[in-house]
Amino acid sequence: MQRILIVNGPNLNLLGLREPQIYGFDTLHDLETDLIAFGASLDLEIDTFQSNHEGELIDRIQDARTSADGIVLNGGALTHYSYALYDALVGVDLPSIEVHISNIYAREDWRRHSVTAPASLRTIYGRGTRGYTDAILALQRLTEYPPASASYGEDASQIVDVRHPSSGGDRLAVLIHGGFWRDPWHRDTIDGLAIDLTHDGWVSANVEYRRIGSGGGWPDTADDVVSGIDHVIEEHDPDHVALVGHSAGGQLALWAAAAMPDTIDVAVSLAGVTDLHRGHELDLGEGAVAEFMGGSPEEVPGLYTEASPMHATFRGRQIIVHGTADDRVPAAMSRTYVDAMTATGIDATLIELDDVDHFEVIDPTHEAWQRTKTLVG
Repeated sequence: MQRILIVNGPNLNLLGLREPQIYGFDTLHDLETDLIAFGASLDLEIDTFQSNHEGELIDRIQDARTSADGIVLNGGALTHYSYALYDALVGVDLPSIEVHISNIYAREDWRRHSVTAPASLRTIYGRGTRGYTDAILALQRLTEYPPASASYGEDASQIVDVRHPSSGGDRLAVLIHGGFWRDPWHRDTIDGLAIDLTHDGWVSANVEYRRIGSGGGWPDTADDVVSGIDHVIEEHDPDHVALVGHSAGGQLALWAAAAMPDTIDVAVSLAGVTDLHRGHELDLGEGAVAEFMGGSPEEVPGLYTEASPMHATFRGRQIIVHGTADDRVPAAMSRTYVDAMTATGIDATLIELDDVDHFEVIDPTHEAWQRTKTLVG
């Protein structure tokens, strides 16, 4: 993967002006400039194109056959009815990622169906303009390090991506992504760690699960995580199992480890929500905890006790990682959690990282992750 074409369809030229409460204040020029710089940081050549005309978009996609190695497409409204765009993507036979700035599945009914998505490897939506950089990373990772995907249930979200190392493979790392348990955030966000662990001789399993907005919530989301873990363990029969969860995935990893203590050797929380009661008090994710749990601690107290790692405790080895510059989940939550665990004799190690933010802990090239990885096993 060396050259990526970014294609934007109708009305994307109005970015920064059109409904900024939905699409943001960055202009198309700002976005394209940032994407070119981002690509350069990954040794990728980024080319950009925008048109309000379907035929021009099709022509540019067809030209990409000889000028690009992959495509990121935001087709705008054409997403929902242009079978001609779908045919163009299929015709050039290049890997592609579909991206949408807004959460199309939380808007008008007609926006919720994409006729172009089946021609793409993934669809990224609802993350603002960050979705484009996530799409570039996903395109690079999925083409250079393709996983084997397996379903562990009937729902489209009940899927796990498995990668095998070139040698070894007796250790299994199960990864659980974050995103405050909400629908727009998928397993692509933690794929870099899965690939890095595979390079180091682990079988990596990146678990997707039902989220708020796609049939999830407590306890269904947690049940999915356990089912995904069971599926991979049954298939691979590893000697050593580590769970690695980021943000809300940290809560899920610690809870799942407590739910299956005879199976899990070590649980890793990266900027995790380790205390649901405190998370609700702090209004993390603007109400995400109550949304996930189906009510406040006063309304469903038993469920909070059942779900929170502070109470549903894994008594095996734990590695709790947090950056002091985290503005989404405060590092003090992990500090308090580790104090509570060690006071009861649990082997919980705190790695507190100065000036590290919420997402740097899942950057496979960052010192934070490299330091964490040495302790996993």
